[in-house]
Amino acid sequence: MDTKTKYLGLELKSPIIVGSCGLTSDVDKMVQMEAAGAGAVIIKSVFEEQIIYDIKRNTHIVAPTDNYGDSYEYIAMHVADDSLEKHFSMIREAKRRLSIPVIGSINCFSYENWLTYAKRFEDCECDALELNMAILPYETSMSADDVERTFSQIINTLRKSVSIPISIKIGTYFTDMAKQLQQLSWMGIQGVTMFNKNVQVDIDTEAECLKNASWLSTPEEIHNTLRWVALMSKKMRCDISASTGVYTADDVVKMLLAGATSVQVVSCLYKNGIDTLRDLNNGLLSWMEKKGYENIKDFRGKLSVAPAEKASVAMRTQFMKYFAEIV
Repeated sequence: MDTKTKYLGLELKSPIIVGSCGLTSDVDKMVQMEAAGAGAVIIKSVFEEQIIYDIKRNTHIVAPTDNYGDSYEYIAMHVADDSLEKHFSMIREAKRRLSIPVIGSINCFSYENWLTYAKRFEDCECDALELNMAILPYETSMSADDVERTFSQIINTLRKSVSIPISIKIGTYFTDMAKQLQQLSWMGIQGVTMFNKNVQVDIDTEAECLKNASWLSTPEEIHNTLRWVALMSKKMRCDISASTGVYTADDVVKMLLAGATSVQVVSCLYKNGIDTLRDLNNGLLSWMEKKGYENIKDFRGKLSVAPAEKASVAMRTQFMKYFAEIV
């Protein structure tokens, strides 16, 4: 039996990838991930906000003219370069010590920095680049067309500027999810990651203030991703990497049956340790052996929704059947 697969045109020994997180900012931990069976690692994202924070912290100013006047731009560029160099130095070390693909990840809010950072990742010889482009359309002035235009502009620019494979990591805040996913796949990108784990908001009733809820996913969160992978995998012209809520080998199998090319894990590693990767791979192999599958392609997408099938009817049939049995 063989768990090898291809994702973004890259050869993976396993479809199980470690998603972008704090664990993938440590090369020693990434070496452990490879030993435990990870097919690839996605480096912790470079967040433009963090670079801006570093600039303010190191210059002790908020506005450019507060203390430094015209020299602010030079100082800010120097601080940003220093902050980025530490990140890219880590990536270069990872490339030296790992034999599995190393995928970069960036999250920006200013248009010009998408291009600047993407080129830096390519210079570090990353095998591919994941664009963390989850957009929360909280401004009432932002329309669905504005969101789509932002995605299109960034993707088109980067495709012309870098030669490494590009994937897009998205959130669930789309007015027309199916249409948007399909259109993204037609833009020449090599993959889409479904979905970004959004930091949720909670309220501290004692302090009477907003706070962040737990950022780790739960096993129950797998179902939304599973639904959309099954609905879209045969309607898209690029790979799908399934993310959020994957904790067990059975979860991995489900995502592959739905049509995912790879499966990303993060929260289960934080909760159960890096060696969980070994359990996931062994469980996948055991299931394949039991079912008589020799390789991933023998069953990947077996339960995805065919393009000609009315998905809403298929989903509702199961829904109505479930309630018919208890009414």
